Amino acid sequence: MSPKRFYHAVGAHKFWNFVVFSIFLLFFYTPLVNNIMIAFANTYRFPDVIPQEFGFRWWEFIFEQDQLVSSIFASFGVAALTTIISLLVCIPAAYAIARYNFFGKKFFMLTFLISNAFPKMGIYVAMAIIFYRLDLMGTLPGVIIVHLINTLMFMIWLPAGSFRAIHKQQEEAARDVGASPFTVFRKISLPLAMPGIAVASVYTFLGSMEEAQGTLLVGFPDINTMSTAMYGVILDYPLTAGAVFSLILMVPSVIIIGMFRKYLSADALGQGFKLK
Repeated sequence: MSPKRFYHAVGAHKFWNFVVFSIFLLFFYTPLVNNIMIAFANTYRFPDVIPQEFGFRWWEFIFEQDQLVSSIFASFGVAALTTIISLLVCIPAAYAIARYNFFGKKFFMLTFLISNAFPKMGIYVAMAIIFYRLDLMGTLPGVIIVHLINTLMFMIWLPAGSFRAIHKQQEEAARDVGASPFTVFRKISLPLAMPGIAVASVYTFLGSMEEAQGTLLVGFPDINTMSTAMYGVILDYPLTAGAVFSLILMVPSVIIIGMFRKYLSADALGQGFKLK
């Protein structure tokens, strides 16, 4: 069917929606498809679009590199620790922000956006100077602190929005029958706020997996994650090896998003980013 006939068949509005959607698919999926083709290419010579030979040669090459394999386990370990520590530190703070009013509350919440308001390298350099004095350079605690700085916005704002959505009468009713404040929080508030906490945890885990600049500056060379290893793969290995490693880096994100997709909604995000 010609574009003109298709235009008259579906109408102007649907036609232009189709055009915009097609352009989006082209720009979004073309690089991904090209990356997948290169990752499964035994032989690829630029500027050819289609590899000359397909196979698993570079997958075997990547998994034979002990340093690259260890970076995969390091990434999962750092991301898991960052998420757990963020939950322990930020959930009580989010509950306090949701339930109590105090002077400068909105300004205090806005300060969590500072780390995302300008390039983060300036923050990392300032942190590195302090870390040198505290002997945290090249250590796991130093890397986790860097990752925690990037998680505060999600781990404070999103759970705080979920706690605000809980009616105080539900907590007060539990207190009236003799439940302690901690019991009310553990059995009433925390379960009801779990969707927002799950969203924040997903973003924290994925953000930690993808953090490269701060990890490279503070943790190198002792702490080597997948994101920092990507720099070496791109510089030291062929293009096909970099494509393989980038796909490996994407797999955890796809799996986790698929597992928690029912929580990753616009309502959950919108509720969390309200200043009250």
